Amino acid sequence: MKDATFDTTHGELHAELSDRFDTTAMATETTLLNPRFYTTDFDEMDRIDVSPVREQWDALLAQMKSDPNKGHFKKTADWDHVDWEGMDPKLRAEFIDFLVSSCTAEFSGCVLYKEMKRRGTNADICELFNYMARDEARHAGFINDALREAGVAVNLGFLTKAKKYTYFRPKFIYYATYLSEKIGYARYITIFRHLEAHPEHRFHPIFKWFKEWCNDEFSHGEAFALLMRTDPKLTESFTNKLWIKFFLVAVYSTMWVRDHARKDFHEALGVDIDWYDQEVFRKTSTIARQVFPMEIDIDHPAWIPTLRKMNAAMLDMERAKRRGGLGGRIAHAMASARAGLAFARLYLIPVIPRTPPANVRLEPSY
Repeated sequence: MKDATFDTTHGELHAELSDRFDTTAMATETTLLNPRFYTTDFDEMDRIDVSPVREQWDALLAQMKSDPNKGHFKKTADWDHVDWEGMDPKLRAEFIDFLVSSCTAEFSGCVLYKEMKRRGTNADICELFNYMARDEARHAGFINDALREAGVAVNLGFLTKAKKYTYFRPKFIYYATYLSEKIGYARYITIFRHLEAHPEHRFHPIFKWFKEWCNDEFSHGEAFALLMRTDPKLTESFTNKLWIKFFLVAVYSTMWVRDHARKDFHEALGVDIDWYDQEVFRKTSTIARQVFPMEIDIDHPAWIPTLRKMNAAMLDMERAKRRGGLGGRIAHAMASARAGLAFARLYLIPVIPRTPPANVRLEPSY
């Protein structure tokens, strides 16, 4: 028999959290740091010929078709009770922000992949995006279930209509999504391995699901690596090398700023944010050698100091936005200029040239 006092308290907590955290509004908001929804030239993607990578392509799609994580995203006895009421308020706010951001990013992939499958006629491409949309839908749904426990689930149906869409050319989709999937793998497996060694810091059961989960992210990245290999110009032309460098700097610096806004979250996990981000960058850079002709020198003496300058500028931009008025607009413009200069400095750090291997496929090894 349920404890009526617990039910009442639990319900009151859900109501309180719902009032304080409008997660659908959080997910709908479009900012520099929030995950975006993307659209692209679907006709161009439909014309992709995977013949140059046919053997590796068929092997990857056979793996996806087998659906190794079919039964993974379900709560089991390992899903411990979450004491939302007893959780430190700052940690609760940052953890909810983490879950909402993760849910939005996963659902963004689902929407994009499903649209490609719906519009396409290319059997190879449609099959791939059908599998990836399936995976991302599971991920977003599982995270949303965790939010639902706290009474703050995101209205995903509303999100598809209310969220602004950003147009990216297909090659930009490849660069950005490849990095997003691979960095997602690196983030999840780094957290999982850390908590495997330090289970006392596992303050929520969702982290137990990260090992198998991150393998989906890894295989999705493999798909985009193969898509890039179908056209050598995508990674070998001078202009596209500049774009690859741009996306590397943009994705890494965005992660740095976003993570440093969640100090209590990382403290609860028992990880130093600088160490964690550098570890994720290192894993991602090593993996990306499979397809990218360069990697960012994250050990360069200007790398971390400039990331810190960018983070300080972004914090000042947020403070100026809250301040409002003419003074706020001037302060925001000045901070924005500082952030732009920091990004330019990061971009000008010399890269480390790499020669991708003949066989693009990798297997998770962390």
